[in-house]
Amino acid sequence: MASLQASNLLSSSSSRASSSSKRINAAISVPKLLRIRFPVPKTPSANLVEDLLLRNGFTNTKQIEKIVTLPRIDEEPFANSSTSKATAKLYAILEAVADRVEMHKNVGEQRDNWNKLLLNSINMITLTATTMAGVAATGGAGAPLLALKLSSTFLFTAAMGMSFIMNKIQPSQLAEEQRNATKLFRQLYSQIQTTLALYDPTELDVKDAMDKVLALDKAYPLPLLGKMIEKFPAKFEPTFWWPKSQDFQRKSKRPGKNGWSEELEVEMREIIEVIKRKDTEDYMRLGNLALKINKILAISGPLLTGIAAAGSAFVGNGSWAAIVAVAAGALATTVNTFEHSGQVGMVVEMYRNCAGFFSLVEESIESSLEETDIDRREDGEMFELKVALQLGRSMSELRDLAQKSTYSRIEGTTIDEFASKLF
Repeated sequence: MASLQASNLLSSSSSRASSSSKRINAAISVPKLLRIRFPVPKTPSANLVEDLLLRNGFTNTKQIEKIVTLPRIDEEPFANSSTSKATAKLYAILEAVADRVEMHKNVGEQRDNWNKLLLNSINMITLTATTMAGVAATGGAGAPLLALKLSSTFLFTAAMGMSFIMNKIQPSQLAEEQRNATKLFRQLYSQIQTTLALYDPTELDVKDAMDKVLALDKAYPLPLLGKMIEKFPAKFEPTFWWPKSQDFQRKSKRPGKNGWSEELEVEMREIIEVIKRKDTEDYMRLGNLALKINKILAISGPLLTGIAAAGSAFVGNGSWAAIVAVAAGALATTVNTFEHSGQVGMVVEMYRNCAGFFSLVEESIESSLEETDIDRREDGEMFELKVALQLGRSMSELRDLAQKSTYSRIEGTTIDEFASKLF
């Protein structure tokens, strides 16, 4: 009986083992994968592919049926496409513009530091010399008096020379020039990016971008010697940073009158009149005033320092010499602080830039209106939108301004509103 039970147990265990073995075999059996042949990527040569296969351990290589050769690196990729050539040139100009943005930004920061460091140095030297002249006048004789007199005179003379150089180059105005150049080069960078993104560039786009880069280089030079902008011209004039001839305008694909109408042309003419009578005239007046003040301050600083130097040389020979030295030194410090801490030169450059901006708006509107072929003009609605944004207005506000200008001209009165709401 026991043997029968044992045999039954063995037979059942063996059957279980065989069934589990079958299950395991079923679980681990994997169907044979089909060989899928993928297309070979473009390769420059068969030898290169064979080298790569051998390097990866594949000794038995099959012959590649079709080999597609890639263009060589030294070959021009855009040899047969004028559009692609223009695109490549615009990208090259874009890189140059980005480089100029960094250059003008760095130079602007450097010249702003010049303004602060030179002003602090000149004021400290002038105040030290004034103090020494006052101490020498209080008493003393012989060698101590001579030492104080000579030291004060030398310090005043050094301050006069440094003040003359600083007033000649106007570091605050130099820094403002570079800030304006940085802003305008960034604007040009965005314009080129827009052209590349929205249009098919042509050689006219390349020429227009090149002309704008060269005009900006001429308007805002980096070197000081030989090419520095005259800081005290005989007449105040606005800045011109755009090419003289702006004949290129992107044609619109819009059929018909290209968004232009007689009402829009009248509106644009009225906007020009408002800009000329109000904005440009006001900034020219303020610019002339700021230039005159800057000239007076630039002459007064070194002159007062020179008077203080002459007075300090005669300290000890009378009370008036000491009074002149101390008073002139204090006034020179005040004048230098007002001129350079107040950044009067920067204000002059700001007015020049604002007057130039309004001249650019006038010129762009006039050049569009002078174009008799409407199809060659920029789209009218787009042009109106750009003018409105440049003046800080909505399109409805721009139309209202044109109507006010028309009514004031008919009634013989002066419009009491400026064209620009930005500055």
